[in-house]
Amino acid sequence: MSNDVTKMVANNKKAYHDFFIEEKIEAGIALAGTEVKSLRMGKCSIKEAYIQIKDNEAYIYGMHISPYEMGNIFNKDPLRVRKLLLHKSQINHLIGKIKERGYSIVPLSVYFKGNYAKVAIALAKGKKLYDKRADIAKKDMKREAQREFKVRNLR
Repeated sequence: MSNDVTKMVANNKKAYHDFFIEEKIEAGIALAGTEVKSLRMGKCSIKEAYIQIKDNEAYIYGMHISPYEMGNIFNKDPLRVRKLLLHKSQINHLIGKIKERGYSIVPLSVYFKGNYAKVAIALAKGKKLYDKRADIAKKDMKREAQREFKVRNLR
């Protein structure tokens, strides 16, 4: 299997709605064996997940990986805290940005890159309610324009 092959496991659409994405970073995840098997089956949710940095190490909280059905006593807690694998320079960069007001780190997606489980994380700034409304209005206008274009071309 080639290292360039990626298989999407989970996507966090809510993050794009709630935050302005400033910068994306790819990180590895420290997982147990049964968690990897469950991920391969696509049983993962990162909708309520968030990332914190403690003792110069990044951790992901609230990431739900369902227990592996064929597993036994080796299954781990579905909501346990998992360590993210990042370079020291990346962590220092994130720490510096988080100290600025309004920045946070959010997970965007979980996927397999080759045989390795990866998380796409983003340095993000929270949206206000009026920003969210403006985005919804833009999306509606774009959808209407596409609909009109389609109707015109069918004739």
